[in-house]
Amino acid sequence: MADVPTRDDVERARVTIGGRLARTPLQSSRTIGARLKCELFQRTGSFKPRGALNKISNLTPEERTRGVITISAGNHAQGVAWAAREEHVDALVVMWQGASELKMAATRGYGATLDLESANPMEAFERLATLQSETGRVFVDPHSDPLVIAGHGTAGLEIEEDAPDFDAVVVGVGGGGLVSGLVAALPGRRVIAVEPELAPSLHAGIAAGARVPAEARSIADGCNSPFAGDLAIEMTRGLELVLVTEEEIEHAFRFLYQRAKLAVEPAGAVATAAWLAGKIEARNPVLMISGGNVAAQTAAAILAQQ
Repeated sequence: MADVPTRDDVERARVTIGGRLARTPLQSSRTIGARLKCELFQRTGSFKPRGALNKISNLTPEERTRGVITISAGNHAQGVAWAAREEHVDALVVMWQGASELKMAATRGYGATLDLESANPMEAFERLATLQSETGRVFVDPHSDPLVIAGHGTAGLEIEEDAPDFDAVVVGVGGGGLVSGLVAALPGRRVIAVEPELAPSLHAGIAAGARVPAEARSIADGCNSPFAGDLAIEMTRGLELVLVTEEEIEHAFRFLYQRAKLAVEPAGAVATAAWLAGKIEARNPVLMISGGNVAAQTAAAILAQQ
């Protein structure tokens, strides 16, 4: 098991990242009754570059010559591609057939090479192991790398500074990288993990005490990790866990579009879904809103429903 990142690691990550990433705004919404940490305004449209940039910036000169490899359905792919370009490191991203065309195009646009040989996420992880062995590239793990998790935690430092009176941070979960970063950044503070009912990877991992496969087929494709990371499971096993339905996600998606004027993707609405559904009790919550990469057809279809 990798070392568990601490608040000190998150502080170091902020120094490493420096001014190369945005300090995303914290908006107050009277209609929603909460403050919104708008990570959809981060570079590439999600929190993912925070961890990717911290990881790649810490590579040795020899590791840089080998390049990096990762696996992702989209947002982590974009974050790694962008960070690798910033650090002048070659990036290879393993995706699978059926992944978001919008996110694939963006990942290519940041300069990464895509491998699309796999038919589904489980095949893609097998493909990843093969390619990593063949190429010697450094793996940028989305949810079990201490440097990646520490980088994600920098969002928590911003929340603490901008909303010192918060009594809960509510965060949507896929593989567990962001929620783990918040746990590292905010020791002793209340962090609540929210997953789609149709993508309960962290629930399954905590219940089993280890990384286990979980079917993930939510409209919130950014949460559709086939399992939660080992390190994420270790760091989050004591957290409050909440599940939301597809209907609750779609309602929150429409609410954020229409009332908060935030063009989120479905995964970016998962935390808000739990809050609007009355599944969380808090007086001064901060809801994580990440990311903002949604196909026009998907957004139009959800917005057309009432």
